Amino acid sequence: MGNAVVHFEIGAAQDAPLVAFYGELFRWGLTGSPGGGYTLVDTRGGWGINGGIGKSQSGEPWSTFYVEVDDLQATLEQASSLGGATVMPVTDGGGAVTVAMFSDPDGLLVGLVRTAAEPARGDESAPSAGPGNPIDWFEVMGSDAARTQRFYTELFDWKLDDGGLPDYASVETGAGRGIHGGLGGGQESRWATVYALVADVDETLSRAEQLGGSRVTDPSVPALKTAGRIARYGFDDGMQTGAFRDPAGNVIGIYQRRRRKP
Repeated sequence: MGNAVVHFEIGAAQDAPLVAFYGELFRWGLTGSPGGGYTLVDTRGGWGINGGIGKSQSGEPWSTFYVEVDDLQATLEQASSLGGATVMPVTDGGGAVTVAMFSDPDGLLVGLVRTAAEPARGDESAPSAGPGNPIDWFEVMGSDAARTQRFYTELFDWKLDDGGLPDYASVETGAGRGIHGGLGGGQESRWATVYALVADVDETLSRAEQLGGSRVTDPSVPALKTAGRIARYGFDDGMQTGAFRDPAGNVIGIYQRRRRKP
């Protein structure tokens, strides 16, 4: 069984502007921690995963996803053996959660969170129903698609479906929970991030710009993903994707639903 992607995180030297930005853009429910410096995100999208917005200890911005594993230290060591590096050692987050972070061979940041000893009752950690935009896809775009795919499939036991197009493959984690995603590369853009489902990509990008963000202007990535879906499904499903940088420079992806086959 593979490892689930269960959480996302966004941060910067000053977290308050990001809390305001994402609350306005995606209509997320945001709950600040008592001591400040970290805000829990309930996307209020009804499915997908929740996350957090934090204050960077180093001053550097970051956006990434967290993968659930049984042994954090062993996973860090395996990541290093495959060409990655430990960024944050195993850290007890105040007793509620234990986490770590590594960078992959391209220097892209990914988080790890220890599997809970006892499963949560019900679906307490799931996004509530509401008007927010859900986060329901993760993605890694490296400099070399084959290397990126080898690294993550070996590390997390994920299965790929490239549909005959090796430069971008969808990921089945095999965990039965969390979200699925994609692994690709060979384009100008590099990121390990998450995607939000929106009603209109162009309108959301315009709103992000109005709120202090900026568009990622690399058409090769949407084109690659469209080619991947054509390879898998045999037709252009009309899905539109895009990405923006938030006011701190973090990359977040967005997409709007595909249309049905004619």
